[in-house]
Amino acid sequence: MASRSTARARRHERIERRRVRRAERALRRRDDAASGLPTRLDFLGQCRLWLRVALLALAVLVCVPVHYLLKLLRLPSPLPRLFLGTAARIAGARIERMGTPLKRDVFYISNHLSWIDILALGGTSGTAFVAKAEIASSPLVGWLAGLNRTVYVKRENRMGVAEQINELRDALAENWAITVFPEGTTTDGRSLLPFKTPMLRVLEPPPPGVMVQPVMLDYGEVGEDIAWIGEEGGLNNARRILARRGSFRLRVTFLEPFHPRDFPGRKAIAAESRRRIEEALVKALGKPLRHFRFAVAQVRYQAPAAQQATEESPPVP
Repeated sequence: MASRSTARARRHERIERRRVRRAERALRRRDDAASGLPTRLDFLGQCRLWLRVALLALAVLVCVPVHYLLKLLRLPSPLPRLFLGTAARIAGARIERMGTPLKRDVFYISNHLSWIDILALGGTSGTAFVAKAEIASSPLVGWLAGLNRTVYVKRENRMGVAEQINELRDALAENWAITVFPEGTTTDGRSLLPFKTPMLRVLEPPPPGVMVQPVMLDYGEVGEDIAWIGEEGGLNNARRILARRGSFRLRVTFLEPFHPRDFPGRKAIAAESRRRIEEALVKALGKPLRHFRFAVAQVRYQAPAAQQATEESPPVP
């Protein structure tokens, strides 16, 4: 009996050592990627990458023609939502939906870690998105985003904000649900940046019957590994995620909605949404949030120097 217990203990130690080594390698890959270095994939990583790319291509080939056929027949098409949910699963996400999303006349406000957020939110709720204008010119991503009725905005076009707000109002009336990521960038799942308010002007005053529903995205312990942060390029992030071993949990929590008239003005709406998301994220993590350790020029966020110098990242399993 003692020998069996010893054998089990040794086997457990070997498994734990392998897990620690994998976590250390993941940390190195993530830190190198955040520094702008390309991720080097081993043979198995290349195999996983190309298998997932092939499955995504197959999903496009199946969903897009059916979508266009339904549109030609003037029938409602569930294909964008189905495709986004399928793509999220192919990428490795195992989505757990918490709470009840409003189905129409809703403005979702969410934290933001990755391009997978869009797949997960679109797949669970059918929402359209507000995205930066550069995405529209991307050869494949821009085309797919257009299928999901994405609204494009230009951050640098300050003179055209009113026109963009009108477009957003029209889109909200047509699409029933719109999602914005008011942080203006992706973070690491342990931080929450100040919420920017220009795109919330659509709620000044709020359109009749429209509600605001905050959404909290939680990737658990793998959040930092999944997150698109620092100097990492979009293509490298996609390669790195699609080459990951196994799957990961993504909890999409639709928080209690509120009427924007109860919090007059976009700043009050942003503050209340952020408060609810932060509260839910702290509860999910089981510890307070921390300062984001990367400066983000486009949203004028400067990471505290002391925080950058002393902060240690937790291991990623």
